[in-house]
Amino acid sequence: TKTLNETPNANRLHIGFFGKRNSGKSSLINKIFNKKDLARVSSMPGKTITINFFDLDGVKFVDLPGYGYAKVSKSEKQRWSGLIEGYFTSDRNIELVVMLVDIRHAPSKDDLLMIDFLIETETPFIIALTKSDKLSNNQKEKRLNELKSEIPAFDDIKTIPVSSKSGEGIEELKGIFKDIANNI
Repeated sequence: TKTLNETPNANRLHIGFFGKRNSGKSSLINKIFNKKDLARVSSMPGKTITINFFDLDGVKFVDLPGYGYAKVSKSEKQRWSGLIEGYFTSDRNIELVVMLVDIRHAPSKDDLLMIDFLIETETPFIIALTKSDKLSNNQKEKRLNELKSEIPAFDDIKTIPVSSKSGEGIEELKGIFKDIANNI
């Protein structure tokens, strides 16, 4: 378990993955890095309980613990909250946060609070609309239209439907990350 003081290379460029528990953060990281078990994946929400770091081309990719419902003690939830808050309020060079939202459902209250937090703190972010492979093209189009009214300032936020199964959106994400790495 890493504490905030133990988190590596605060001065390096960071790209964080952030979202509700079971939103697909670990699966997405594995797909981006093209490694099956780089980030630990589980069908049980809340398996990422530490901040995990992955290096690629001089960039630190950061798998943050998920927020929202989990069957854990109050003290464990407070520890997770402290890790996340500490990460975002530290002097780290956070170049981008990839906020994961399950495209199949309206964003939760927690999702909206986190989006507001990222906007208020002027943290650069995009929204990866995960699990897009589980919808037909018509269903996806319908959800994208609904999201326009469900997420404040939706039209001003870069959104990318992604699937760690089909690979949809992965090359677009990699292109964004490559642009960031090239600007180091």
